Amino acid sequence: QICMLCPGSVRDLSQVTLYCKRTPELMLHSRCCLNQEGTIVGLDLQNCSLKDPGPNFPQAHTAVIIDLQANPLKDDFAKTFRGFTQLQTLILPQDVSCPGGINAWNTVTFYKNNQTCQGQRNLCNSTGDQEMCPENGSCVPDGPGLMECVCADGFHGYKCMRQGSFSLVTFFGILGSTTLSISILLWGTQRRKAKTS
Repeated sequence: QICMLCPGSVRDLSQVTLYCKRTPELMLHSRCCLNQEGTIVGLDLQNCSLKDPGPNFPQAHTAVIIDLQANPLKDDFAKTFRGFTQLQTLILPQDVSCPGGINAWNTVTFYKNNQTCQGQRNLCNSTGDQEMCPENGSCVPDGPGLMECVCADGFHGYKCMRQGSFSLVTFFGILGSTTLSISILLWGTQRRKAKTS
């Protein structure tokens, strides 16, 4: 769906086309560059009159290159790129900042009509602060300028402090008995009111 967001196909001289034609296994389809499995590795939505990438944009989370230049984009879309861990080249309108800021990219280059954010940095390696994640968790990149802490195997819960697996039986047992108790209580009080009327 994201490949058909904009009418027409990718322009011959676009960065996405050049990237796609460099590798024989890749093919162009509408506005996307796909690998043999049909996974999006490039997305060209330039000149599509987009104010934001839209709800289907996460379909392109596997993209290595995305071109969004010549669109009236709103500047604040940092969380739009959550999960885009493979993204290495992002071409934006000149007045829109690279998601995650300059520190999230190896190179930010400004041109007359656009800017290019190149080489997404792994913030887990570059923060220098190993205390960001709890003792039983580890930092994993989650897109440009984004990271998340994932609990180690066998740990879960707040700050990965709980060991073992989450007990679904206990959780749903307590939830079910509480719901049943409240339902019986409300049924009894409503029944009493119905008899007095």
